[in-house]
Amino acid sequence: MKILKIILLLIVVLFSTTLNANEDKLQIEITKNLRCLICQGQSIYDSDSEFATSLKLLIKNKIKEGFSEDQIYNFLTDKYGDWILYDPKFNKNTYLLWFLPLLIFLIGGAIVSKKLIKFKK
Repeated sequence: MKILKIILLLIVVLFSTTLNANEDKLQIEITKNLRCLICQGQSIYDSDSEFATSLKLLIKNKIKEGFSEDQIYNFLTDKYGDWILYDPKFNKNTYLLWFLPLLIFLIGGAIVSKKLIKFKK
């Protein structure tokens, strides 16, 4: 009977450790994708500001409450706006953000090819 209790205890401990590891991994992933509004160049994960510390704690609490990654992002964007995300969602407000690099690449390629064709003549 003692062996059964020990085995059951080990299973519970190992299962809770796995859950904690998954929660920590999710928290790190989320905080790396959030911009610190105080530091303006760092992610929440990298920042040591009070704002970043409070957001890390908030995210940890939301994960423990059972919120998914998308629910946490939605909560934070509702509160702080899309600017807090390093990887914003594709919507009508971010079209320019997503298509501007492609547009610049195409215009640059057209200019370079035009110069090369002119140079070969």
